[in-house]
Amino acid sequence: MKLSGCNVGIAFTGSFCTYDKIMQQLEHLVSLGANVTPIFSDKSQTLDSRFGRAEDFMEKAQKITSNTPILTIPAAEPLGPKNMLDILLVAPCTGNTLAKLCHGITDTPVLMACKGHLRNDKPLVLFLSTNDALGINFKNIGTLLNTKHIYFVPFGQDNCTQKPNSMVSRFDLIVPSLESALENIQLQPVIQAPL
Repeated sequence: MKLSGCNVGIAFTGSFCTYDKIMQQLEHLVSLGANVTPIFSDKSQTLDSRFGRAEDFMEKAQKITSNTPILTIPAAEPLGPKNMLDILLVAPCTGNTLAKLCHGITDTPVLMACKGHLRNDKPLVLFLSTNDALGINFKNIGTLLNTKHIYFVPFGQDNCTQKPNSMVSRFDLIVPSLESALENIQLQPVIQAPL
């Protein structure tokens, strides 16, 4: 299924090193005709890092999408009852967010958006970016891979010599993953060769 005309949510969590490339994908989604709503976790909207200022990222997301970012749990809550999205992408999805999602914790705007979206039996797509994917979070990845309506952007080790437990999804597979998830199909292979 193509993304033109689809209502797509993109939820940002804290893996700031991925933001520039995620913003490029945001532009690509808009160019394909998707109506994109940005959502920012508490930390992603308040923490500045060596990769940029939080305020600048939020402004850029709003400029690209022409939609005001969702920044609070109360603002994210209506996404479910009002059935506002066709598909939701968490990009990047940190290990912290992954673990909370796996255990039903809803304490950020992103997690509330996920919870509300899943109640409508619609696809939730995760773009992994975590240093503990092959460590303590490996069991959570396994659980979510086997959870109905949850899909992954295929991922692989990003630095297997210096960070052997770290994995990151493939930026170039975001759009194909979203299109597949809209057809209730997990894009394969899920595990990619090291970058």
